[in-house]
Amino acid sequence: MKIVVLMKVVPDTYVDRTLSLETGLADRATADLVLDEIDERALEVALAHADEDPETEIVAVAMTPEPGVTSLRKALALGATSALQVVDDRLLGADVVLTAEILAAAVQHVGFDLVLAGDASTDGSGGAVPAAVAELLALPCATALAEVELTATEVTGLRASDGATVRLTAPLPAVVSVTEALPEARMAGFKGIIAAKKKTIETVSATDLGVDPEPADAARSIMLAVAERPARTAGTKIVDRGDAGEQLAAFLLENRLA
Repeated sequence: MKIVVLMKVVPDTYVDRTLSLETGLADRATADLVLDEIDERALEVALAHADEDPETEIVAVAMTPEPGVTSLRKALALGATSALQVVDDRLLGADVVLTAEILAAAVQHVGFDLVLAGDASTDGSGGAVPAAVAELLALPCATALAEVELTATEVTGLRASDGATVRLTAPLPAVVSVTEALPEARMAGFKGIIAAKKKTIETVSATDLGVDPEPADAARSIMLAVAERPARTAGTKIVDRGDAGEQLAAFLLENRLA
């Protein structure tokens, strides 16, 4: 089985992240870039299957600026067979649709039996890319799975809802996204780190994948304005002089909270 894992390189959540007021994009020039933790969990699903079936091939695919190759190599150290990095300055600030178009083309470029991804990235949190990729590839899509079981012909999983647990099954090929309920990725061992240096990372552009990032007739989401979050101010203090209830009611009405 050939499993493609969609990975995203994001600013580390353990440090302060900033938004450029000029571009409206996360500042990645000075941030510590890491593989998104939710995508590492998706990779762990593939690695666990490879433990049971040594014939499994795992390809990590990421659309990332050139410096992201360092983070992508971690996927190889964890056990991925190879990686594909899409680097193109025209993709800076790509919306969900363009991102899905690039990733779908990248998946077709490397070939696959199954596509795995995290359900929502820690920086954008859109949660729509896996389903959009499945739509573009015309494949069944099982999203937000908390458990995943793989066979040679199908994928089965559990999705938690508000009032029940839903069991889903889809024939392969398919696209699957997973939640944080899945186990964390294993640690990269010394042997894996050394082996990663010999593994292949193919670099392609949007043109190589046959995708035009700037077609005149495409619908795109565009950032119109961005502003710095205002500083916190002191809250309203109500002193009870016999009319605290009236003051509270007036405050709730004024702020449309009642």
